[in-house]
Amino acid sequence: MSLNRSEKQAVIDEVAALAAKAQTLVMAEYRGITVADLTKLRVEARKAGVTVSVLKNTLARRATAGTPFEVAAEQMTGPLLYAFSEDAVAAAKVVAEFAKTNDKMVLRGGVYAGKALDVNGVKALAAIPSKEVLLSQLLGLLQSPVSRLARVVAALAEKKGEGQGAEAQPA
Repeated sequence: MSLNRSEKQAVIDEVAALAAKAQTLVMAEYRGITVADLTKLRVEARKAGVTVSVLKNTLARRATAGTPFEVAAEQMTGPLLYAFSEDAVAAAKVVAEFAKTNDKMVLRGGVYAGKALDVNGVKALAAIPSKEVLLSQLLGLLQSPVSRLARVVAALAEKKGEGQGAEAQPA
């Protein structure tokens, strides 16, 4: 069933609003995937804050015109699903993980920071740890020198305390 002009404009406006808020776009070919599997993908995507849409490519091109995602216009061919995320790596992670378990899902490319990504670029983006993991690693890195210094000072204080106790006994 084709959409009339106002319905097409509504889809374009909705996708343009997604694109305005998103940092990342991942495109994947979904040919041969069952509805049940696509539903699983959408559920996982929703949990990660990713919006997955199956769109006509002409509507997707019009919606992304004038946005940083416009660079992917030449990649928008064939049956594609579009995953937008505000988190820089969430869309890539969700789609790449799904593609690992479902061989019919084929990554086609994406866009991050206004630069078009090929399949390897999307996989590399998916390999980056999440923001929470990176923050915890940074915190651990910052705490490491402080905790080492505290252990050294405590060891020196303990050693000095033992030395004073030994001097007091012989006298």
